[in-house]
Amino acid sequence: MLLRILFDYIKLYSIYIQNMAQSLVKVYIHLVFHIKTNSVMIQEKDREELYAYMMGIIRHCNSIPIRIGGTNDHVHILCTLPRDILIADFVKKIKHSSSSFLKEKDNFYFPFYWQAGYGAFSVSSSIVDKTIAYIDNQMMHHHTMTFREEYTMFLKEYDIDYNEDYVFRD
Repeated sequence: MLLRILFDYIKLYSIYIQNMAQSLVKVYIHLVFHIKTNSVMIQEKDREELYAYMMGIIRHCNSIPIRIGGTNDHVHILCTLPRDILIADFVKKIKHSSSSFLKEKDNFYFPFYWQAGYGAFSVSSSIVDKTIAYIDNQMMHHHTMTFREEYTMFLKEYDIDYNEDYVFRD
């Protein structure tokens, strides 16, 4: 009897596998990360080139970059989540490559570093346009709100537990 149950399970599983031959994924993610407190700031004249470079890194990781923006001390990225890489590895690749890019671009960026941490927030397809507008208006947002206030707002909105003593530490 046990052998019969096992045989039926294997048969059903093989049918399931045949019907799910392709993995299809489209998960939007909003990434946010900040420079270290002792790092040089991202110069306004270099932002667009940096964002274009980051888009290339994101594409290389089999993700679709949708929008990148930010200020002189942090960046927001809206993209799809790659289906074959961990979020931590994905962000690490973006940060490492973009940091190297800036350092090679100009000696001014020799002391440039991103903080180790990051925020990764899921985005419903119904608010992708709203998220794009939010990223496009970063300069305006930061006339009235600090990065710390903005990031804390995201953490609260997504109900993420955090320790304020550590979340903003380099």
